[in-house]
Amino acid sequence: PALVFLQRMQEALRFRHGVTLGMRRIAVLAFISLDGVIQAPGGVDEDLSGGFAHGGWTAPYFDEASEAIMKEQMSMPFDLLLGRVTYEIFASYWPTQSGEEFPTVPFNTATKYVVSTSHPNLSCGPAVLIDGDVVESLRSLRDGDGPMLQVYGSSVLVQTLLKHDLVDEMWLKIFPLMLGSGKRLFPDKGIPVQYELATSATAPSGVIFASYRRQETMNEHLLA
Repeated sequence: PALVFLQRMQEALRFRHGVTLGMRRIAVLAFISLDGVIQAPGGVDEDLSGGFAHGGWTAPYFDEASEAIMKEQMSMPFDLLLGRVTYEIFASYWPTQSGEEFPTVPFNTATKYVVSTSHPNLSCGPAVLIDGDVVESLRSLRDGDGPMLQVYGSSVLVQTLLKHDLVDEMWLKIFPLMLGSGKRLFPDKGIPVQYELATSATAPSGVIFASYRRQETMNEHLLA
């Protein structure tokens, strides 16, 4: 089952997502619980804001198949689009890791576009600050040339992108548990947007890997 799972996802991913001219695609990659929580999936102390006490909740579910598909998703050219908090989490961790540990190299070498209303120390480079008119800056960045833009964590940024219809793809890893509290992926209020399922597979651990691509047209019922 693990081999079949990996083959299906590899076949779906390999044909796309290189360097593009004229428009970059923004893809949100999220570890998400059944109740929509994306906070601190990787470590106990990753993000304690709001009194969140369930950090590291993805760990029991990772297996060889899950690791393999994560490597496949990060094997293509990409830059990072991050909120300040997620950038600071990355900056405090990845530069200290061995280059042999995945995904140290792609994370450290990718250009990091950091969205912030403050002026954080962008010591973990290459990095570019996006401030001021954030939405317009994000549109301009997306319309430019370069590799796809992958978004990790960054719940506030993701909700801004969704509210302004700037998410081209969503690569969700859906974990079979509910956390009850924590930062969530989707905003309470947004706009109707329709996506189509591009790939899906279930890992032996029960994690569902589902990739969605934004549709250019919408169901007429969403336009009412």
